[in-house]
Amino acid sequence: MIGSLNGLIINKKPSEVLIEVKGIGYEVHVPLSTSFKLPAINQTVQLLTHLIVREDQHTLYGFITEDERKLFRALIKISGVGAKLALTILSGINVEGFIRCVQIQDVDTLVHLPGIGKKTAERLLIEMRDRLKDWQITSLTPATDAMPVQLSTEQTFVNGFNDPFRNNKGDATNALISLGYKQAQADKAVKLVYSEGMSSEDIIRLSLKSML
Repeated sequence: MIGSLNGLIINKKPSEVLIEVKGIGYEVHVPLSTSFKLPAINQTVQLLTHLIVREDQHTLYGFITEDERKLFRALIKISGVGAKLALTILSGINVEGFIRCVQIQDVDTLVHLPGIGKKTAERLLIEMRDRLKDWQITSLTPATDAMPVQLSTEQTFVNGFNDPFRNNKGDATNALISLGYKQAQADKAVKLVYSEGMSSEDIIRLSLKSML
């Protein structure tokens, strides 16, 4: 079991990062909450990881915090919730916000996440209630603030993501589509929150907030 990686960032995009460790490159799938906290390409990073083994592939998932990994591991134990949907949940709502939804049985917030219908949301709330009963909320961060971190000007995503010389509006739209939102949903949300000079990160964060 690969529990963590400490290495050099070779390449990255909103949902994936390539980390080189002693000459070996590991492709790691990450939620946006982790992606936005990654340092720049050619800098080192340590990620907590979870390895899923299938007959045809081994897939690594990475997280900046233990709470993110812990929630991911709890989510994928729920019937009908695979790794992709778990990453989408972590990308659209922070850990504290999700716990709060479970505690107050907030279906409405969860059904606004892509891939989660009312029945799935209700099952999540019921099954996660016991799994999360010992978790403590240490932050008052609103559930809709999926990515509260601010990026420095040096942090640049591969293919121009968050690069001021590219179309940040288009990059944000593509990132939302990669999470599972439909083209029309992504276009509408980005258009609603966009203003001149906004970074891709800010556009995505506010777009996600507007859809919850």
